[in-house]
Amino acid sequence: MAFTPDKARVGGMRRITAAHLQLWKVSGPSAENIVLAVSELVANAIEHGCGDVELTVLYACGEVRVEVTDGNSAPATLTAADDEDVSGRGLFLVAVLSRDWGVSGDGRSTWCVFRVPARRS
Repeated sequence: MAFTPDKARVGGMRRITAAHLQLWKVSGPSAENIVLAVSELVANAIEHGCGDVELTVLYACGEVRVEVTDGNSAPATLTAADDEDVSGRGLFLVAVLSRDWGVSGDGRSTWCVFRVPARRS
């Protein structure tokens, strides 16, 4: 899904992701962590990116992959926020909660992967 960068879009992307996770029968802490990662990566793309933002969420082989792309070729970097800082912890949260994360070679996409329990019928 592609959208114009607007802070109001973060909540919408969380809701859309949560709805897809529910359809895929991904729930509990796994779903909560994935939705949090979507929130953080989308907010970063809106804050630091250029142009439209694209969110892709894929579920296959027991994993959910989240990828957020924007027009900024400067790659997202993990930073250490001080206790007094009001921001700067989002990518750290993504790194801690996900199985793996990274940035595409061109720097435009930041992704993360979550293992999820087997689907229940």
